[in-house]
Amino acid sequence: MSTDITPHDGERHDSGVGNRLNWLRAGVLGANDGIVSVASLVVGVAGATTDTPALLTAGLAGLVGGAVSMALGEYVSVSSQRDSERALIAKERQELAEMPEQEFDELVGLYRARGLSEATAQKVAEELTARDALAAHLEVELHIDQDDLVNPWHAAFSSAVAFVIGALLPLLAILLPPPAWRVPVTFLAVIVALALTGTISARFGGSSKRRSALRLVLGGTLALLATWLLGTLLGATVG
Repeated sequence: MSTDITPHDGERHDSGVGNRLNWLRAGVLGANDGIVSVASLVVGVAGATTDTPALLTAGLAGLVGGAVSMALGEYVSVSSQRDSERALIAKERQELAEMPEQEFDELVGLYRARGLSEATAQKVAEELTARDALAAHLEVELHIDQDDLVNPWHAAFSSAVAFVIGALLPLLAILLPPPAWRVPVTFLAVIVALALTGTISARFGGSSKRRSALRLVLGGTLALLATWLLGTLLGATVG
């Protein structure tokens, strides 16, 4: 292997902190999906009928179906990520067994690229290689901890829970008020919730909080208006 410090093709560079922030961001986005999808569903039904059982059935169907869909999607996605990480670990283990000297030179080069002197990089590489060569290469080259790989079951459960938490807000907002207030209260609750999730998401991503919140509020409001108008038209047609 060349001593070029360019990472292997297909190798990932997520740090442990980055992974944790991604989980938090995914939770916020999952809750946001629950808010928008279930709110759009129940507001659309409310445009067609004021029948409470119909609203409850539609809301619960959207909540359960959405949570299952989110969990399955996250499970498949994270399973693929874990398989990729395991393949990279196996590849690095094989390279260390077949070409230890080249891998050592690569490790030294990576530490030099981080600003260490040649002597210090050599010393650090020697000590880490003596302790656990594979762990050293995984950390520096791939930012992977072989003892802390992503768990698809945790991801699926977290995604489903986040969706359910978000979905409960519009479901309660459409069911608890008197019929005349159901749609306005749901609109207001969703707008506030989307502004909050947009602000939190922007904080994790380091982007503009105002822009992120406004984007979500506008998108969610348009979705609610579209489904409410559709439900109103269908309700009038059927009636």
